[in-house]
Amino acid sequence: MGTPLGTGKKVLSLVVLGAVFIFLGIIIASQMDFTPKSQATDVSGGYPVVVGSEGDYESPFVAVVERVTDAIVHIEAEHDVRDSYHDDLFWRFFQVPREPQKSYGSGFFFREDGYILTNNHVVEGASRVIVRTATGYQYDAKVIGVDPQTDLAVLKVDPKEEIKFVPFGNSSEIKVGDWVIAIGNPFPQQGLDRTVTVGVVSAKGRSNLRFGQGTPRYQDYIQTDASINPGNSGGPLINLKGEAIGVNAAISSPTGASVGIGFAIPINLARSVVPDLIATGKISRGWFGVYLANVNEKVARDNGLSAVKGVMIEDVFQDSPAQEAGIEPNDVLVKFNGQDISDVDQFSVLVATAPKNQQIPVTLVRKGKTMEVATSVVDRDEYRKEHSSQFTSADDRLTWLGMELLNYTDNIAQEIGGQTFPGVYINRVGRNTPAYGAGIMPGSIITQVNNVEIKNLVDLQMVAEQLQGRQKAIPFLLVDPSGSIEYKAVRP
Repeated sequence: MGTPLGTGKKVLSLVVLGAVFIFLGIIIASQMDFTPKSQATDVSGGYPVVVGSEGDYESPFVAVVERVTDAIVHIEAEHDVRDSYHDDLFWRFFQVPREPQKSYGSGFFFREDGYILTNNHVVEGASRVIVRTATGYQYDAKVIGVDPQTDLAVLKVDPKEEIKFVPFGNSSEIKVGDWVIAIGNPFPQQGLDRTVTVGVVSAKGRSNLRFGQGTPRYQDYIQTDASINPGNSGGPLINLKGEAIGVNAAISSPTGASVGIGFAIPINLARSVVPDLIATGKISRGWFGVYLANVNEKVARDNGLSAVKGVMIEDVFQDSPAQEAGIEPNDVLVKFNGQDISDVDQFSVLVATAPKNQQIPVTLVRKGKTMEVATSVVDRDEYRKEHSSQFTSADDRLTWLGMELLNYTDNIAQEIGGQTFPGVYINRVGRNTPAYGAGIMPGSIITQVNNVEIKNLVDLQMVAEQLQGRQKAIPFLLVDPSGSIEYKAVRP
């Protein structure tokens, strides 16, 4: 008899199912692996995020470091010891001058013709700067220009070798959380040249930081947890494309060594400084002509702002670019040249580094209404020369080092409830100015400057003219609003 059709189908199904289980068992028993092999995943610039090969993996940072590490240089700065008494003794008894003091730091080639970028504080005041490259060559470097207000400096050597350099990236494009690489020469006495550390961008736009007398005026730091230690200053902070997006400059640490809070100067700030340093050795700084204040909650609420951000105009200089653009006191600026404004520190950097004598769009809010105006930024020093009366008038007021100054009269003394005596009254102190950085408060009375007695604005103007171009801190003797006598040192 033949097998029923239904029964045959059941048998066939069982046979097929059994074959499948047998096949799977063979695979499991033989530990066969049909999963796809690891593949290289490229990021922009051609650098792999992960590379797998027969179970071996390569760090995503290897290719970047191999490309840029030879561009990092070791910098040794020599400083003459200015001690004539001991120098004479050394010469008299040993017939040799005293050895110069030395400081150390890092830098990197950013052009193949021998230009090096580093920090101002690495080479400031040096009588000789020695650069050592990755290949062992040593050069006497020329200091092309320095800018203490951004803590940047450009050096130049005449290379005897092929120079590898680190191209500039775009620091505005980086995001918090992006991978970054720091390369430099920590603890130079130990010979730890070209040490590589890795971390992420911890924050952007850090400002109002204090690093002693050498604190830069213009601050817009990138914060990173990539380890930065003494000697790393001037080395590059690099993205995964192998581009410099910052210049390592400082750390915040209770111990003096890295605790994961490091700061780098954004490379876009360096972009605005480097051409002037190469061309003239000094900086053409932008000027707008306003007194500023940060926006507070009340100002934000009164103007219908969505966040407590922007800068409020306290006052406008006559005949300044701001006045010509129609900007008025109490206006709130929220956007400058296409960039959102967060606070006074960031805005000061935007203005100082803006292109000169070009129309720049500004978005402002006036009594809750948003407006668009166009303004220009002029060279600060040139403008002050052309309008010197606004800055050096001894008739009724003087503007100097960020202070608006008046003769201290009986009327002012009565208004503030103080005693009358010779001096100059500080009516206003602009934010992010040398006087502000020194902690000078409005309402104080200046009685001495640089150990010279000051009775009125005429005296102060004469001293200010004598101190023009001074780099060292200027000593002030003040009577503060409470009547206490205090000493302040203002670095120009």
